[in-house]
Amino acid sequence: MRDYDDITAFLGTWGPFQLTVFLALAISILPNGFVGLYVVFVGDTPSHECLIPEVFNISDKWREAAIPMVMQDGVLKRSSCSRYKMETVRNFSALNYAPNVDVNVSEIEVESCVDGWIYSKEIYESTIVTEWDLICENEYKGPLTSSIYFFGVLVGTFLSGQMSDRYGRRPVLFAMMAMQTVTILIQMFSPSWEIFTAIYFFIGFSGFSNYVVAYVLGCEILSPASRVVFGSLGIFMGSGIGQMFLPLAAYFIRSWRWLVLINALTGLLYVPLWWFIPESPRWLLSQGRIAEAEAILRHAAEKNKVKAPEVIFTSSEIEEAAKMREKKHNILDILRNYNAVLTIMICSLLWMVITMSYYALILNTTNLHGNPYLNYFLSAVVEVPAFIIATLLLRYCSRRFCQSSTLLTGGAMIFIIQLIPKDLTELATALEMLGKLGVTAAFCVVYAVTSELFPTVVRNMAMGTCSMTARIGSIVSPFIIYLGNYYKYIPYIVIGSLAVFSGLITLLLPETKRKVLPETIAQMQRIKGERNSAFKSSNRDQYNTARANLKRAIREAKADYRRRIKDHLGSNNSRQVWQGVQHLTNYRTNIGAAEGDLALAEELNIFFARFEALSLDSHQFAYRKNRSTEDAVATALHAALSHLEQRTTLQWWGSSEGETSLPTETR
Repeated sequence: MRDYDDITAFLGTWGPFQLTVFLALAISILPNGFVGLYVVFVGDTPSHECLIPEVFNISDKWREAAIPMVMQDGVLKRSSCSRYKMETVRNFSALNYAPNVDVNVSEIEVESCVDGWIYSKEIYESTIVTEWDLICENEYKGPLTSSIYFFGVLVGTFLSGQMSDRYGRRPVLFAMMAMQTVTILIQMFSPSWEIFTAIYFFIGFSGFSNYVVAYVLGCEILSPASRVVFGSLGIFMGSGIGQMFLPLAAYFIRSWRWLVLINALTGLLYVPLWWFIPESPRWLLSQGRIAEAEAILRHAAEKNKVKAPEVIFTSSEIEEAAKMREKKHNILDILRNYNAVLTIMICSLLWMVITMSYYALILNTTNLHGNPYLNYFLSAVVEVPAFIIATLLLRYCSRRFCQSSTLLTGGAMIFIIQLIPKDLTELATALEMLGKLGVTAAFCVVYAVTSELFPTVVRNMAMGTCSMTARIGSIVSPFIIYLGNYYKYIPYIVIGSLAVFSGLITLLLPETKRKVLPETIAQMQRIKGERNSAFKSSNRDQYNTARANLKRAIREAKADYRRRIKDHLGSNNSRQVWQGVQHLTNYRTNIGAAEGDLALAEELNIFFARFEALSLDSHQFAYRKNRSTEDAVATALHAALSHLEQRTTLQWWGSSEGETSLPTETR
């Protein structure tokens, strides 16, 4: 039975049709990178201090001394949230007392900024912080704004996945694009922080949803050979390029409302894409809409100047697609399997840490030393080499190395920032950019790693689960940066240590490079050190039956070969075979653990292959005279092993893998 990729292989890999879809989907992501985190500038906090109204009529010396000095990150600064009690200060000023000469200012009672604040306009004309005073006792509202946006992302990715499975990729993609554009436009007119934040939830709901749907749509349309390139140099690169244009726009537009309007206008890029992005033929096939799927494929063939077969989908393939529609899977299928649970727990941790680190580093760009617009631009620029590095790593290195190396490098760079002397601010910024590069590359890699670990029947579900845990990381990320108000290096310690820990725990995952993608949960590769999950599953009776069948087939096979070889010990070839039989006879008679079963079965499989090769080369064997017995034993053994294979992660029957474990005496 052909799979979808085999059916559509006649289109080729990189024809005009695939290039058009690739570029159209990449362009559709440009606004996402632009509008994804405009709150970095719209919600930034400029320097500020308590307002001292002219009505108090105090001298310039007392106006300067009315703000207390506080220690922050080892530096003495003017307080942003308190002032000396103005009634007392006005009395001292009226008496012509000199501050810190006639009066010890530090002994004056302190009060909050009851008359409001005065904000520096050196960088911004206005932000939501300056408009609604999101500082001091309301300072938590700043990171809460971003967290609510990411909560919208969580809800949106969950519901949009369900909607795209039901109504199609293309309509949901453009519906989310329209929703993003409209909600950003409405946000421009927000009269209060509460309204602004409520609208921001729906911007998050739609903004990231079209990102995910576009990724799925591209993977379903493009060939397997081009999917890695599409993910890294298409989707991710499109987002990175969009990010580069945001600081440029923010630099020239310093008022938050007008900057929000510019973000809304980027939605105009979506309009012409309607005529270039088709529906997914794979999704149409899964829904039984065969004629529409074939029409798209024939149009693609015409565009690529190749001839489509007269019958694209055979009746058996259509029936198979119908069966797949009827077969439902849910999260319980994963939870019933111990190995699958461990795998999804590790993957979820990776997604959460990577996402938290990625967004926290972006949100922190305006806190770095130097120009905030330049810092954000540099943070976006490092994503370009990060995607290229990730693509090369995925192409030439093992998956475990790709994931662990990027996390360990990024985490180490971030963690050691705390060790840099305070006067070397440029070095600290450079290390943060290198850390961002590593985390971004890890972000790119984790998509490929996770999709290869899980079988087809639950792959989308597993990716969705990991994506939801990633949203938890993004929701927390603003408050990770907020902790820097208490100690500057807390965010770096948290991000760096978690990234390094995740890089180490990645080494427990099985290797998936150049491995056939599993189709069922039973075929999943096992976590390092984890014993066969069959002993921990609810299908123990099925496994025990398969094990008993295997042991019985082994006994019959050994007895048959021993009987037929016993009279031919004079031959060197037969002596080798006889030694192999003896080895198998003595090899772990007590098959108590799954590892023993698999090892014994693998040894037996290799032995049979060797025996057959020897028998064909020698005229001294009685093998050919009793071929019916050999066929019967082989058939019984094959059936038993196939049954066992359903409960294991190995598919070795008929292959030569594992030959290196063949005992010396059987080689």
